[in-house]
Amino acid sequence: MKHEKVKTARGRKISSKLWLERQLNDPYVLEARRQGFRSRAAFKLLELNEKLNFLKSGARVVDLGAAPGGWCQVAAHVVLKGKNGHLGKVIGLDIQEMEEMPDVTLFHQDFTEPEAPDLLKAALGGEADIVLSDMAAPATGHTATDHIRIMGLCEMALDFAIEVLSPGGLFLAKVLQGGTEGEMLTSMKKHFKTVKHIKPPASRSDSAEMYVIAIGFKGRGKDNDQED
Repeated sequence: MKHEKVKTARGRKISSKLWLERQLNDPYVLEARRQGFRSRAAFKLLELNEKLNFLKSGARVVDLGAAPGGWCQVAAHVVLKGKNGHLGKVIGLDIQEMEEMPDVTLFHQDFTEPEAPDLLKAALGGEADIVLSDMAAPATGHTATDHIRIMGLCEMALDFAIEVLSPGGLFLAKVLQGGTEGEMLTSMKKHFKTVKHIKPPASRSDSAEMYVIAIGFKGRGKDNDQED
Protein backbone atom coordinates (compact mmCIF):
# COMPACT_ATOMS: atom_id res chain seq x y z
CA MET A 1 0.00 0.00 0.00
CA LYS A 2 1.30 3.46 -0.87
CA HIS A 3 2.20 5.41 2.25
CA GLU A 4 1.11 9.04 2.19
CA LYS A 5 3.34 11.64 3.83
CA VAL A 6 1.86 14.77 5.31
CA LYS A 7 3.84 17.98 5.32
CA THR A 8 3.84 19.72 8.67
CA ALA A 9 2.45 23.22 8.43
CA ARG A 10 4.03 25.83 10.66
CA GLY A 11 2.33 25.70 14.02
CA ARG A 12 0.79 22.26 13.49
CA LYS A 13 1.27 19.94 16.46
CA ILE A 14 3.20 16.73 15.78
CA SER A 15 0.30 14.71 17.24
CA SER A 16 -2.06 16.25 14.68
CA LYS A 17 0.37 15.42 11.87
CA LEU A 18 0.67 11.81 13.01
CA TRP A 19 -3.11 11.48 13.31
CA LEU A 20 -3.59 12.79 9.77
CA GLU A 21 -0.94 10.46 8.37
CA ARG A 22 -2.59 7.51 10.11
CA GLN A 23 -5.99 8.47 8.70
CA LEU A 24 -4.63 8.76 5.16
CA ASN A 25 -3.01 5.33 5.37
CA ASP A 26 -5.70 3.45 7.31
CA PRO A 27 -7.32 0.81 5.04
CA TYR A 28 -10.53 0.97 7.08
CA VAL A 29 -10.79 4.72 6.51
CA LEU A 30 -10.30 4.22 2.78
CA GLU A 31 -12.81 1.36 2.63
CA ALA A 32 -15.36 3.36 4.63
CA ARG A 33 -15.18 6.11 2.02
CA ARG A 34 -15.50 3.58 -0.79
CA GLN A 35 -18.58 1.93 0.72
CA GLY A 36 -20.23 5.17 1.80
CA PHE A 37 -19.96 4.65 5.55
CA ARG A 38 -19.76 7.79 7.65
CA SER A 39 -16.86 6.46 9.74
CA ARG A 40 -14.34 3.62 9.95
CA ALA A 41 -16.10 2.58 13.17
CA ALA A 42 -18.79 0.99 10.99
CA PHE A 43 -16.42 -1.93 10.39
CA LYS A 44 -16.08 -2.54 14.13
CA LEU A 45 -19.81 -3.16 14.38
CA LEU A 46 -19.80 -5.24 11.21
CA GLU A 47 -17.01 -7.43 12.60
CA LEU A 48 -18.60 -7.73 16.03
CA ASN A 49 -21.90 -8.76 14.48
CA GLU A 50 -20.20 -11.20 12.11
CA LYS A 51 -18.67 -12.96 15.11
CA LEU A 52 -21.61 -12.77 17.54
CA ASN A 53 -24.64 -12.41 15.23
CA PHE A 54 -26.68 -10.18 17.54
CA LEU A 55 -28.21 -7.77 15.02
CA LYS A 56 -31.44 -9.37 13.81
CA SER A 57 -33.93 -8.26 11.21
CA GLY A 58 -36.93 -6.66 12.85
CA ALA A 59 -35.02 -5.58 15.99
CA ARG A 60 -35.45 -2.19 17.66
CA VAL A 61 -32.01 -0.63 18.06
CA VAL A 62 -30.79 2.53 19.76
CA ASP A 63 -27.31 3.96 19.22
CA LEU A 64 -26.05 6.30 21.96
CA GLY A 65 -23.54 8.96 20.96
CA ALA A 66 -24.39 8.06 17.39
CA ALA A 67 -22.51 10.81 15.49
CA PRO A 68 -21.39 10.70 12.76
CA GLY A 69 -23.66 7.72 12.12
CA GLY A 70 -21.59 4.76 10.97
CA TRP A 71 -23.11 2.36 13.49
CA CYS A 72 -26.63 3.51 12.62
CA GLN A 73 -25.91 2.74 8.97
CA VAL A 74 -24.79 -0.81 9.77
CA ALA A 75 -27.69 -1.48 12.14
CA ALA A 76 -30.24 -0.16 9.66
CA HIS A 77 -28.89 -2.38 6.89
CA VAL A 78 -29.59 -5.47 9.00
CA VAL A 79 -32.64 -4.79 11.15
CA LEU A 80 -34.76 -2.93 8.62
CA LYS A 81 -35.06 -5.98 6.38
CA GLY A 82 -37.91 -7.23 8.53
CA LYS A 83 -39.40 -10.70 8.79
CA ASN A 84 -43.00 -11.86 9.03
CA GLY A 85 -44.19 -8.29 8.62
CA HIS A 86 -42.08 -7.00 11.55
CA LEU A 87 -39.97 -4.05 10.44
CA GLY A 88 -37.11 -3.03 12.71
CA LYS A 89 -36.29 0.48 13.87
CA VAL A 90 -33.01 2.31 14.40
CA ILE A 91 -32.75 5.45 16.52
CA GLY A 92 -29.59 7.47 17.09
CA LEU A 93 -29.10 9.94 19.92
CA ASP A 94 -26.29 12.48 20.17
CA ILE A 95 -25.63 15.94 21.58
CA GLN A 96 -24.09 16.78 18.19
CA GLU A 97 -26.20 17.66 15.20
CA MET A 98 -26.19 14.90 12.58
CA GLU A 99 -27.05 14.83 8.91
CA GLU A 100 -30.22 12.88 8.23
CA MET A 101 -29.94 9.35 6.90
CA PRO A 102 -32.52 7.12 5.23
CA ASP A 103 -34.76 5.02 7.50
CA VAL A 104 -33.00 6.12 10.71
CA THR A 105 -34.55 8.42 13.32
CA LEU A 106 -32.03 10.86 14.80
CA PHE A 107 -32.50 12.89 17.96
CA HIS A 108 -30.34 15.86 18.94
CA GLN A 109 -30.62 14.74 22.55
CA ASP A 110 -28.50 14.18 25.66
CA PHE A 111 -29.38 10.62 26.67
CA THR A 112 -28.57 11.40 30.32
CA GLU A 113 -31.45 13.88 30.58
CA PRO A 114 -34.45 12.54 32.57
CA GLU A 115 -36.83 12.71 29.62
CA ALA A 116 -34.60 10.69 27.26
CA PRO A 117 -35.80 7.14 28.13
CA ASP A 118 -39.47 8.03 27.64
CA LEU A 119 -38.66 9.92 24.44
CA LEU A 120 -36.90 6.88 23.06
CA LYS A 121 -39.61 4.39 24.01
CA ALA A 122 -42.25 6.63 22.48
CA ALA A 123 -40.29 6.77 19.22
CA LEU A 124 -39.76 3.00 19.21
CA GLY A 125 -43.33 2.22 20.17
CA GLY A 126 -42.04 0.21 23.12
CA GLU A 127 -38.80 -0.98 24.67
CA ALA A 128 -35.52 -1.48 22.81
CA ASP A 129 -34.06 -4.85 21.87
CA ILE A 130 -30.49 -3.57 21.53
CA VAL A 131 -28.62 -0.59 22.98
CA LEU A 132 -25.29 0.29 21.36
CA SER A 133 -22.60 2.70 22.54
CA ASP A 134 -19.38 3.49 20.70
CA MET A 135 -18.88 6.67 22.70
CA ALA A 136 -15.49 8.00 23.72
CA ALA A 137 -14.64 11.24 25.47
CA PRO A 138 -12.07 13.50 23.73
CA ALA A 139 -8.63 12.08 24.44
CA THR A 140 -6.43 13.99 26.88
CA GLY A 141 -3.26 11.99 26.27
CA HIS A 142 -3.24 10.92 29.91
CA THR A 143 -3.99 7.19 29.94
CA ALA A 144 -5.59 6.98 33.38
CA THR A 145 -7.77 10.03 32.78
CA ASP A 146 -8.95 8.77 29.39
CA HIS A 147 -9.77 5.39 30.93
CA ILE A 148 -11.83 6.91 33.74
CA ARG A 149 -13.72 9.19 31.35
CA ILE A 150 -14.71 6.48 28.89
CA MET A 151 -15.71 4.13 31.71
CA GLY A 152 -17.93 6.90 33.06
CA LEU A 153 -19.65 7.13 29.68
CA CYS A 154 -20.08 3.36 29.64
CA GLU A 155 -21.67 3.40 33.10
CA MET A 156 -24.16 6.07 32.01
CA ALA A 157 -24.94 4.10 28.86
CA LEU A 158 -25.53 0.98 30.97
CA ASP A 159 -27.91 2.88 33.25
CA PHE A 160 -29.82 4.06 30.19
CA ALA A 161 -29.92 0.55 28.73
CA ILE A 162 -31.40 -0.80 31.96
CA GLU A 163 -34.15 1.82 31.68
CA VAL A 164 -35.14 1.08 28.07
CA LEU A 165 -34.29 -2.56 27.24
CA SER A 166 -36.90 -5.27 26.96
CA PRO A 167 -36.30 -8.57 28.81
CA GLY A 168 -33.79 -10.62 26.85
CA GLY A 169 -32.26 -7.48 25.35
CA LEU A 170 -28.61 -6.79 24.56
CA PHE A 171 -26.14 -4.03 25.47
CA LEU A 172 -22.87 -3.39 23.61
CA ALA A 173 -20.42 -0.67 24.61
CA LYS A 174 -16.86 0.47 24.08
CA VAL A 175 -14.49 0.53 27.05
CA LEU A 176 -10.78 1.13 27.56
CA GLN A 177 -8.60 -1.36 29.37
CA GLY A 178 -7.06 0.30 32.38
CA GLY A 179 -8.08 -1.29 35.65
CA THR A 180 -11.75 -0.58 36.32
CA GLU A 181 -13.35 -2.49 33.45
CA GLY A 182 -13.63 -5.53 35.72
CA GLU A 183 -15.99 -3.59 37.97
CA MET A 184 -18.11 -2.76 34.93
CA LEU A 185 -18.34 -6.42 33.93
CA THR A 186 -19.39 -7.33 37.48
CA SER A 187 -22.11 -4.68 37.39
CA MET A 188 -23.38 -5.94 34.05
CA LYS A 189 -23.61 -9.50 35.34
CA LYS A 190 -26.23 -8.36 37.84
CA HIS A 191 -28.53 -7.42 34.98
CA PHE A 192 -27.59 -9.75 32.10
CA LYS A 193 -27.28 -13.51 31.77
CA THR A 194 -24.05 -13.46 29.75
CA VAL A 195 -21.28 -10.85 29.65
CA LYS A 196 -18.10 -11.02 27.58
CA HIS A 197 -15.50 -8.73 26.05
CA ILE A 198 -14.06 -8.73 22.55
CA LYS A 199 -11.68 -6.66 20.40
CA PRO A 200 -12.63 -6.53 16.70
CA PRO A 201 -9.89 -6.45 14.03
CA ALA A 202 -10.90 -2.90 13.05
CA SER A 203 -9.83 -1.66 16.50
CA ARG A 204 -6.30 -0.37 16.09
CA SER A 205 -3.71 -2.75 17.52
CA ASP A 206 -2.07 0.01 19.55
CA SER A 207 -5.38 1.00 21.15
CA ALA A 208 -6.55 -0.13 24.59
CA GLU A 209 -10.16 -0.13 23.41
CA MET A 210 -12.31 -3.21 23.53
CA TYR A 211 -16.04 -3.88 23.60
CA VAL A 212 -18.21 -5.45 26.26
CA ILE A 213 -21.37 -7.24 25.19
CA ALA A 214 -24.09 -8.12 27.68
CA ILE A 215 -26.72 -10.59 26.48
CA GLY A 216 -30.05 -11.60 27.99
CA PHE A 217 -31.31 -8.62 29.98
CA LYS A 218 -32.99 -9.93 33.14
CA GLY A 219 -35.47 -7.08 33.44
CA ARG A 220 -35.86 -4.34 36.01
CA GLY A 221 -37.03 -6.49 38.94
CA LYS A 222 -35.73 -5.85 42.45
CA ASP A 223 -33.93 -9.19 42.51
CA ASN A 224 -31.42 -7.89 39.98
CA ASP A 225 -30.00 -5.41 42.45
CA GLN A 226 -28.16 -8.26 44.15
CA GLU A 227 -25.40 -10.54 42.91
CA ASP A 228 -26.45 -13.91 41.50
